[in-house]
Amino acid sequence: MKKREMYNAYADLEGYNCFGCSPTNPYGLKCKFVDEGDYISCRWMPSENYQGFFHVLHGGIQATLIDEIASWAIFSYAKTAGVTTGMEIKYRKPVYTNKGEITLRAKTVKTEKRFVTAHVELFNAAGELATEAEVIYMIYPEEIAKRKLDWPGVEAFYK
Repeated sequence: MKKREMYNAYADLEGYNCFGCSPTNPYGLKCKFVDEGDYISCRWMPSENYQGFFHVLHGGIQATLIDEIASWAIFSYAKTAGVTTGMEIKYRKPVYTNKGEITLRAKTVKTEKRFVTAHVELFNAAGELATEAEVIYMIYPEEIAKRKLDWPGVEAFYK
């Protein structure tokens, strides 16, 4: 499968201001995603605004990036939206804010009734696996996702 850039269909909604992926949130991460078939990927440039220790990307920001890309993997795979119910993160190596772009990738690995688990990997600028996580989402049937979460349908993310 060839790579397909995903379109942020939520950005078309008035008042949308997601910290993770809104292109207009001045404090946000402004993540963009690519569907690579088995994985959803994201390349992101950290800045000093998101550091914890001097020049080290804050673990909470890493968790936010992980949660965000996991949700996009759920959009693509489960073809609906949901909410995070759990996340187990393993921080393995430092991720620096002054050494260049980082890469994340996520794929769904398990589905049980209304729960989908995504495995997420975050690679530092040197290409080393720095952080990984299992993220569990409770997904909604599509009609409920439309009503509760303004779910536009999976096709809206692939213009």
